Amino acid sequence: MNQELLTSLEYIEKEKGVRKEVLIEALKQALYSACRKTYPETEDIQITIDPITYRISLIKEGREINDAAFGRIAAQTAKQVIIQKIREAERDSIYDEFNHQVGDIVSGTVHRIEKKAIFVDFGKTEGILPAREQSPVDEFQQGNLVRAYVMEVKKTSKGPEIILSRAHDGLVRRLFELEVPEIHDGIVKVLGAAREAGSRTKIAVHSTDDKIDCVGSCVGVRGQRVKNIVRELGGEKIDIIRFSDDIETYIRNAMAPAQLAEIKIHKEQKSAEVLVEDDQLSLAIGKKGQNVRLASKLLGWNLDVRSVHQKIPLGSLEGIGDKTEEILKEAGIVSIKDILKTTAEDLQKIPGIGEKTAERIIAAAHKAILEKGN
Repeated sequence: MNQELLTSLEYIEKEKGVRKEVLIEALKQALYSACRKTYPETEDIQITIDPITYRISLIKEGREINDAAFGRIAAQTAKQVIIQKIREAERDSIYDEFNHQVGDIVSGTVHRIEKKAIFVDFGKTEGILPAREQSPVDEFQQGNLVRAYVMEVKKTSKGPEIILSRAHDGLVRRLFELEVPEIHDGIVKVLGAAREAGSRTKIAVHSTDDKIDCVGSCVGVRGQRVKNIVRELGGEKIDIIRFSDDIETYIRNAMAPAQLAEIKIHKEQKSAEVLVEDDQLSLAIGKKGQNVRLASKLLGWNLDVRSVHQKIPLGSLEGIGDKTEEILKEAGIVSIKDILKTTAEDLQKIPGIGEKTAERIIAAAHKAILEKGN
């Protein structure tokens, strides 16, 4: 048994990276627990393992005991400990491998499909693609190849749990990095992404080299690069936005293809009033509000989009002079829409706005809306 144990320990140390000292200590503790069950009447039990010969000895009451039962226990326990340590080492190796791939794309095949998740086979382990992280347009069958974004890797008693996503905006970012050499090389950078999986993504890019067109690089010759990504995403539309440090220019780019008539910036509130001509309103807002919603998410700003003919200046309301208008704007109230979201009590909390003024502002806002409706 000594030679078999030595061979096994050397194999685990060399192939699995677990030191012999750790294995010996684990084996000693397991043997001690097993012997306490076999010899419950004896208090003084010790287990020794020779560090050179790996001979296992049972010391009871100061004397070595040659017991056939102990020999069987030692052999069985050693086998169990070795199997357990190999399994633990393999789990740790898989965890480390996939933990280093968090934020990257991995490929596997569909192993099985359940109501709440798709299980993806990576050969040595499985990944989980939960229903909430699946794209609405994806249709996978058993055996299909899957490319997915690694969101998280958890350690569990059953081994590492690899959480995948096909809905994360990181998937689009990584696909562009794989498809566009200029992004991979750091010449073109992805500075933002907003996505509604299966429908549309807006991605903001910037070139560190004036000679390189960031948008053109991402689109590719005859649009081939972006077409490859769209194909991978099941036909999802992708808007490639040119990033700008100038927030007004960035808003205009993000709201494309709509043409904007006027933008009023409120930097402190990270909000902007966006005015468009009537024929551009539906395009600016997008189907079910998607265009302005994705633009807002991409910028991290609240965008209030309206037709120029819907614009009612605060200063045009009855009873609101220049001073009151300035007080309201400093408090973040920049439109009639903001007033209608508040109450007279809320307005009274603003320094400089009394009870009568607050009631007058609310009444004037409702009156203006009614008159515009007529």
